[in-house]
Amino acid sequence: MRVCLDVQSAVTQRAGVGRYTRQLAEHLGATAGPHELELFYFDFKRKGIPFPVPGATFHAHRWIPGRLAQASWKRLNMPAFDRLAGTSDLYHFPNFVLPPLRRGKAVVTIHDVSFMRYPQFAEEANLRYLTASMRDTTARADAVITDSQFSADEIIELLGAPHERVFPIHLGIDPAFAPQSEEAVAAVRRTFGLERPYLLAVGTIEPRKNIPFLVEVFEQLNDFDGDLVLAGMPGWKHDPIFERISASPRADRIRHIAYVDDAALPPLYAGAACLLQASFYEGFGFPPLEAMACGTTVVSSPGGSLPEVIGGAATVLPTDDPKPWRDAIMDAIDTAATGTEARRAHAAGFTWERTAARTWKVYDQVTA
Repeated sequence: MRVCLDVQSAVTQRAGVGRYTRQLAEHLGATAGPHELELFYFDFKRKGIPFPVPGATFHAHRWIPGRLAQASWKRLNMPAFDRLAGTSDLYHFPNFVLPPLRRGKAVVTIHDVSFMRYPQFAEEANLRYLTASMRDTTARADAVITDSQFSADEIIELLGAPHERVFPIHLGIDPAFAPQSEEAVAAVRRTFGLERPYLLAVGTIEPRKNIPFLVEVFEQLNDFDGDLVLAGMPGWKHDPIFERISASPRADRIRHIAYVDDAALPPLYAGAACLLQASFYEGFGFPPLEAMACGTTVVSSPGGSLPEVIGGAATVLPTDDPKPWRDAIMDAIDTAATGTEARRAHAAGFTWERTAARTWKVYDQVTA
């Protein structure tokens, strides 16, 4: 079987879908066996192979810029993807939308349908594009992969996808997320100037993450003599969020770190008194698992797939009242040492090797 994986998102995005695509490519390549894995991307500027993947070959298209091809797919429904990428038995598109395709089986990854449940939180141009494209994508796809059973149920309900063509496959976390040395934690604290204990929230600064609620919770934590650290790049509709932070009576204790290098993230988790995840909706949710793998306690909302992914290894609370969160955070801090092994054991069940193995099974089923 010859499989073509579109890795353009891994070339252009560091986080989110880009990270999923890169990790999937690397682990599919490592487990390809007798199969052929080709990784397609646009390389109009001749930059060369974007990242090494043993067990796979790269196919760079150098004559059309990626943005021009994507614009043509959106507006003209041409050219067919396989005209650019060549002939394969199966094509996998990991970034929500299935482009025009003349031949071969088609697999698409739809990570979540938050744009349908919470359209007010979506960027307007992206909302219009996804709304116009998703039903056609699910209708044409031979298989839809998604990140959780929760998202699978959403795709079946909201997009009308046949349940037998929807495959929930949990994502993995990098082995780098593990207990950290005191020296590593001290170094990252110096890097970001974190002199006091801190609560941590990781993710793009956007409305879906429900950050104003965390600010409200933090304002009630009178017994916590530390900071609230928000680690993530500003996303769409971030201005009201920063305005709320600036208006807080504890604004001087709320720290925003826009960029955290991959190597700094594990010790940043490990040094936190607690990881907070207040999202309205997540299709998967990396930060709670990554924090638990580092041994850190977690208090989370029940938004989307979070209860499924977190399981019983963290505290899950609704976000309609900050007081239970205040109490749960203080309890999590007080009892942090007692649940470390349970948190790490739960997170250890999420591996990219398992994600890749289940993805190959979908390919086999589709091409059988």
